[in-house]
Amino acid sequence: MIRIEPVGAEALLLVLADEPDARLPLRIAQLAESIRQRLGSQLRDLVPGWTTLLLHYDLLRIDPTQLAADLEPLLQQWQRDVVPVRDGRMHEMPVWYGGEDLASVARACGLSTAEVIELHSATLYRVGAIGFAPGFAYLGELDTRLALPRRSSPRTRVPAGSLAIAERQTAIYPQASPGGWHLLGLCPRPLFDPASEPPCPLALGDCVRFVPIDEPTYRRERGEP
Repeated sequence: MIRIEPVGAEALLLVLADEPDARLPLRIAQLAESIRQRLGSQLRDLVPGWTTLLLHYDLLRIDPTQLAADLEPLLQQWQRDVVPVRDGRMHEMPVWYGGEDLASVARACGLSTAEVIELHSATLYRVGAIGFAPGFAYLGELDTRLALPRRSSPRTRVPAGSLAIAERQTAIYPQASPGGWHLLGLCPRPLFDPASEPPCPLALGDCVRFVPIDEPTYRRERGEP
């Protein structure tokens, strides 16, 4: 059952499901676009999550009671349209599995480093949310044999392009930033470019598969000597 919950003075949280599923990110993206087309002038931002959609609205243009009423027909239509109107795109991302946490992840999971790479690269991931930093795409679900809690001590700087895991998710850091995930490798491709359209190549509902490459290939793709 869908719930509409107030979040602060100028936001509503639409709780759309109790658990994520493979098609839900695409359906949430579809709902966000429908709401943007119908109510965009009253909204400041829409932020999709794995099972939620957060709406930031302009209190000078609409009050939360009226906004909730305007959302009802859109939500009813969304519930009837159980099949997404489009399929997510497929992305193959090259990764040099040379991350500084690869060995410690293998030990914690009771696996060899080769098994960690095999398990991680064999999974087809779905983009379920984009946030934390521009272009940071949360991908799930990670194989249960690789599931680990976040590091107890986050790093103050994680290099851009770092492939990391935490809990049942994996992601690539699009920019250098602090981070508490376990680093498995490096991807040579940019994940956010404000000069491009769209700035982020990954979108909600897209699928991602990681392709292992060696260090020379990684450096070649980055244009390094």
